[in-house]
Amino acid sequence: MSAFAGKSALITGASAGLGGEFAVQLAALGVTRLMLTARRADRLEELRARILQSHRSIQVELLTADLSKADAVSGLMENLDREGFHPDILINNAGFGDVGAFETSEPAKIESMLAVNITALTRLTRWALPGMLHRKIGWICNVGSSAGMLPLPSFAVYAATKAYVNSFTEALRVELHGSGINVTALCPGPVETEFSQVAARPDGQRQFAPPRFLCVDKTDVVSETLEALARGQGRLIPGLLVRISILLAESTPRWFLRFVFNFTSSDFRKERAAKS
Repeated sequence: MSAFAGKSALITGASAGLGGEFAVQLAALGVTRLMLTARRADRLEELRARILQSHRSIQVELLTADLSKADAVSGLMENLDREGFHPDILINNAGFGDVGAFETSEPAKIESMLAVNITALTRLTRWALPGMLHRKIGWICNVGSSAGMLPLPSFAVYAATKAYVNSFTEALRVELHGSGINVTALCPGPVETEFSQVAARPDGQRQFAPPRFLCVDKTDVVSETLEALARGQGRLIPGLLVRISILLAESTPRWFLRFVFNFTSSDFRKERAAKS
């Protein structure tokens, strides 16, 4: 991973979770310029201070932006152009979920999720790619999800957005074969981040609470991802148990998956009947 030394990196959703861990580990690997963006300026400041304590020579710059807003994404790219910042490494980490029945979902949250998980990621990749192609070197990591490999009741929209990310990344990887640019789809299962709190609804009965034995530490997820990115691996599913589960699910006939989901999702129908 010495290939990252002396390079510049842009990380979205850097204020917490995997985004913050990507920043910490890339700094340790010798990246000389970090551009961190997220909505929460105070959290970004804390992260910068933590990085500079261990790596005094690194340049850490912060840009606050709400990627659910189209004009904020445009403003972010304009600011980066003005700064003359052309990332060698792009970590499209920003994203969030929503858990619960689709019929009771909050339209504004759904629109924001589509904008962050799909639109902002696509626009930033399109913005960064020409510079990488010109330099004939670059690394793009799009944070998808193992949820994007299955249609998941109670996560219908979130899983669909991550299916887009997974598919888009795989296609982009083929397009860029031989260009000197590595593209990796990170497809994690449960990771101990703020995901479950953000995905939960204020009055919702459902919570995202996966079994502890399936959870993978964010430090391990990021270190595995950076190794995969450096060697040009196309897809990474961190955690042996998660990887086995997903591979089994992907090979299961769709009719059987529907049967299982119908059986395990009977509470949706009970709730709907109780309200009618």
